[in-house]
Amino acid sequence: MNMSGGGHTLSDVALDITVECMDDRGIRHEIDTVLGYRSGDPFAVAMTFVTADGNLVWTFGRDLLIRGTEKPTGEGDVHVAPAIGLSGRAMVSIELSSPDGHLVLLARSSDINDFLDRTAAIVAPGAESDFFDADLLISQVLSA
Repeated sequence: MNMSGGGHTLSDVALDITVECMDDRGIRHEIDTVLGYRSGDPFAVAMTFVTADGNLVWTFGRDLLIRGTEKPTGEGDVHVAPAIGLSGRAMVSIELSSPDGHLVLLARSSDINDFLDRTAAIVAPGAESDFFDADLLISQVLSA
């Protein structure tokens, strides 16, 4: 188990990876990132960016990440697609958009596939609803 998101979220699967991005000037940056998955939230993955100012967490569908390793997919704030890095290495492009900005990240395909294999060992794709507690979600929404 690993803690991500400022130490508040326990993950059944956590994988430390480094992603690449380019800034507006074309300068390449590497960002330390933790991919996390919890069986208690079986439809989602969390991508935690580890920064000096604190952790920043993006949460999106595991299915989006799975499908995006094979073909471009996504609508709205997150798009995922297969890509080739500058070195010719197989990569996965993860594009994040918000009112504050736009970021295109490249992660090694091998890292993403390793992470997805580990999540599938916890909850098989297609079996998420067996692990999802709708009653708990309803009670949390009603108590808020």
